[in-house]
Amino acid sequence: MTAPRIGFIGAGNMATSLIGGMLQNSFKAGQILASDTSAEQLERLHRQFGIHTTTDNAELARDCDVLVLSVKPQVMQAVCAALPAPRRSGQLVISIAAGITCDSLAAWLGADTPLIRCMPNTPALRGQGVSGLFAVPRVSAEQRKLAESILNAVGISLWLEQESQIDAVTAVSGSGPAYFFYLMEAMTDAGEQLGLPREVAERLTLFTALGAADMAVHSDVDTAELRRRVTSPNGTTERAINSFAADDLPGMVARAMRAAAERSAELSRELA
Repeated sequence: MTAPRIGFIGAGNMATSLIGGMLQNSFKAGQILASDTSAEQLERLHRQFGIHTTTDNAELARDCDVLVLSVKPQVMQAVCAALPAPRRSGQLVISIAAGITCDSLAAWLGADTPLIRCMPNTPALRGQGVSGLFAVPRVSAEQRKLAESILNAVGISLWLEQESQIDAVTAVSGSGPAYFFYLMEAMTDAGEQLGLPREVAERLTLFTALGAADMAVHSDVDTAELRRRVTSPNGTTERAINSFAADDLPGMVARAMRAAAERSAELSRELA
């Protein structure tokens, strides 16, 4: 069986990360193509990975079994409209553009196009990403497996049953890294206020976050139980947790994530 050819339209940071991950996970350079408006970026990709690059999106549309659309949402309609029709029969299209619905993509690319909408997050740049995937019914089991192999090259992927769940994924994992960065900022500032040199407070914070996340990922119990295990009665951790609870930290998080999900839905309507 011929190895599938995967073309990336848009060669920014996320596409670069996916390509790098794929080449470390059984894909060959000859299978991957990339197009972009920046000749400089394409030259960097070619030097780094040895893949074929072009400024002609139509070339990818003609030659690839899978098109990964990784352009800015604001230009997606124009990019889709400029692609040749008909394209390769059964060609799978994966969109990683926020806010662009499958209905919009189908209107721009053709109603019979197998489409997967994906919401990755920025830790994919470090091979630690998590992506929510939604497929329209036209996507075959083989195509779903291929999409998984592409996204799993930079982390893990989880399938969604309803496209509307993309808004929740955006609130949890798409925007989620910024929440943790914000907490790390606050912890670093507080450590400095308590008398630590800033560089010491920052390093303590970052490696505490890294260690806690690693423990949670590899634990056989949930995070609530992990928290209980490190919270001694009448101890320092309990005092801090009680302070968080008094300030309604769970409510603050729920309200913030609801706001993110609502904004995600708004963007979809604005870009439709």
